Amino acid sequence: MLDDAAVQQTAADLFCAPHALDSTAATLPTAAGLYAWWARPEVLAAFPGPVNLGDAGRRLLYLGKASQLRSRVASNHLRDSGRSTLRRTLAGLLLPTEGYRTTWTDRVVLIPKDEERLTRWMHRHLTLTWSEHEDPVPLEKELISRLRPPLNVDGAEHGPTRESVKRARASYYASAGPRPDK
Repeated sequence: MLDDAAVQQTAADLFCAPHALDSTAATLPTAAGLYAWWARPEVLAAFPGPVNLGDAGRRLLYLGKASQLRSRVASNHLRDSGRSTLRRTLAGLLLPTEGYRTTWTDRVVLIPKDEERLTRWMHRHLTLTWSEHEDPVPLEKELISRLRPPLNVDGAEHGPTRESVKRARASYYASAGPRPDK
């Protein structure tokens, strides 16, 4: 049974004033927990999320879980589209304006130069909050269900926002062309 006090405390942690990525990525705890990505309303304006209570100028975009917060954020979300659903989603949404290019490895990834460009875009436009918790999986499911972060597909509300995210992800994969024969 999910403890409502744990859900409330985790939500309070995630809705505090977000941190800039430059000052946060290397100092995140190594513990398990949840993290939330925030942006100003004009960034990805078609995807409005709940307002941050610590900074009303920020909207929730994405919520995730991690067995190690620092590693998940710094090594995956800020570096590698092959291991980050958030990066693939952002790249797909930004393909028309940023012109990111993809290629095949064992999966579809951004070319190295565009991985760097997406990371810079994230540093300019996104902020982060987190909450340590030893078992983040049930909390993630509950909070996605309650908060409906617009870039989360699993557990998100069905409708035009979810379909737009799914189309962006499909565009990302399609941009690499057919999978080369092995």
